[in-house]
Amino acid sequence: MSPVVTNLTVVTQFILLGFPTHGAMGFLHPLLFSLVYLCALLGNGLIVVITTMDQHLHTPMYFFLRSLSFTDLCLITTTVPKSIASSLMHSSSISFLGCVVQVFMMVISAGTEMTLLTVMSIDRYAAICHPLHYDTIMSRYRCVQLTVVSWLGGGLYAVMFTVGTFSLSYCGSNVVHQYFCDVPQLLAISCSGNVMNKLAPILISAVLSICCFIFIVISYVHIFSAVRKIPSTEGKAKVYSTCLPHLLVVVLFLSTGCFAYLKPTSGTPSMSDLVISMFYTVVPPTFNPVIYSLRNQALKMALARLKNGQYTKK
Repeated sequence: MSPVVTNLTVVTQFILLGFPTHGAMGFLHPLLFSLVYLCALLGNGLIVVITTMDQHLHTPMYFFLRSLSFTDLCLITTTVPKSIASSLMHSSSISFLGCVVQVFMMVISAGTEMTLLTVMSIDRYAAICHPLHYDTIMSRYRCVQLTVVSWLGGGLYAVMFTVGTFSLSYCGSNVVHQYFCDVPQLLAISCSGNVMNKLAPILISAVLSICCFIFIVISYVHIFSAVRKIPSTEGKAKVYSTCLPHLLVVVLFLSTGCFAYLKPTSGTPSMSDLVISMFYTVVPPTFNPVIYSLRNQALKMALARLKNGQYTKK
């Protein structure tokens, strides 16, 4: 029987009822998640290694791509290994402190990723719309500065969500119908009567996410307007090969994340909640390396040089 709590002071753990830990799913879930996690580690790790070791990729675009891959590693590592371990040990419990840490790490990774995606659109805008001033606009110092700001922004998100979530009272069931401690499901089981404490972090996050998305859309309107003026078909193809993957990642990440946090959530199990959560916690970190490298000739050539031991470091 799942433990029931009466107030926040006696809560020592939560029960994560995501995927079944027994039967066929008890076997398939850790197997599939292990394969997905391995793919994410290899894909993102390879991008980090290639963009670090190959001097041809020491440019702002690949600097931000390396930062995005590192953030993806943090995002998927926050949730998936715990879920795999829970299935293997047939235990769905997580300590109160562990849940706090998981929420903080998940939100800081997701918030940083959202900010980095916005920064990457600025980089593409500067490269395509202001090529003569690109080196000045996107200097190494500016790239580091924007990356630090992205992590600070993610940190503010994380503090806001973590404090807002765990300052609430949990006096009913402590069963979380998710495979990790996710904010909407935690809010659903809270018995706190202060609605604004529940909604304020999500509303603020929604507004900031929409602002980031609008900023990205405006950047790409200018980018595609500039692309139309490029006479060379090859030049247009090169721009599209770097911009379209980024736009696809943005749409996938922001749309699923916003939908998961803005849709009404109940305290009852829902398979749709599990699937949607996977689209912003598991799918982006796993497929981002594929999306970014599939049409990127520079990354393919760098990988070939790495295989042949021809890379050089600055």
